[in-house]
Amino acid sequence: MQSDPFRIRDHVADFDKIVQDIVHRSEAVRATIPMTADVAYGPDQTETIDLFFPSGKRSGLPVHMFIHGGYWRMFSKRDYSYVATTITQGGAIAAIVDYALMPKVRMATIVDQVRRAKQWVLAHIADHGGNPAELTVSGHSAGAHLSTFLFNSENTPSNVRAVLLLGGLYDLKPLQNSFLANEIGITDEEVAMFTPLAYRHDPQTRATVLVGANETPPFHQQADRFKENLLQQGSPATSLVLTNRNHMDSVRDLGVPESQAGDCLTKLIANDRR
Repeated sequence: MQSDPFRIRDHVADFDKIVQDIVHRSEAVRATIPMTADVAYGPDQTETIDLFFPSGKRSGLPVHMFIHGGYWRMFSKRDYSYVATTITQGGAIAAIVDYALMPKVRMATIVDQVRRAKQWVLAHIADHGGNPAELTVSGHSAGAHLSTFLFNSENTPSNVRAVLLLGGLYDLKPLQNSFLANEIGITDEEVAMFTPLAYRHDPQTRATVLVGANETPPFHQQADRFKENLLQQGSPATSLVLTNRNHMDSVRDLGVPESQAGDCLTKLIANDRR
């Protein structure tokens, strides 16, 4: 029987070990980096952001939003607090976003949530020492997919200066025939409405598209297609294959500034300063 290329557990031997490691790192970060937890961006209990701050004066700092993955159905912002290590060492405020999970809600709800989280940051981050004009975004896997909906307006500025998309999903159609059919059951309507390849994107937003060298073929194919789609639209986009990295150790690396992925994140934040 052919293995499912989208079922990450089947292709990452130490999947559980990596998950345990990132959760442990996240708890350590929450205990050591200055933070304001569970800031509401909406009325639902799932609509919160954790803010982590670099040391020193908090005034006019860049801000970076991170959106976690988990195929829209698992994990939380708390599990991914460790990414704040790289963000805050890069001199930016880290805004780690939480959202509701499928199948309790549908994808339309989640996309709306992350959009409202961005609007909260733009409207209120100055109250926490941030500069909304220096907003960057990153996401992993389903989080990369969700991140595209923060800069896919062709008619008005997105106010997102740059994005880092790691191990992302940009065509939802193949997922209908994956293991996710029994878990979240992506509908034809959701494929049509929420496939990033179907949209135009803000040409003022710089995109960095990353994929691990050891990812399964669909992740490479989708990354290549999305980058080319952005370039054809006139949007600035670059891509990079992360050496000897899979779907899970690549995202763990986002919290390690000296790693290849962590270095990309650091440069994204630094190069965005005006």
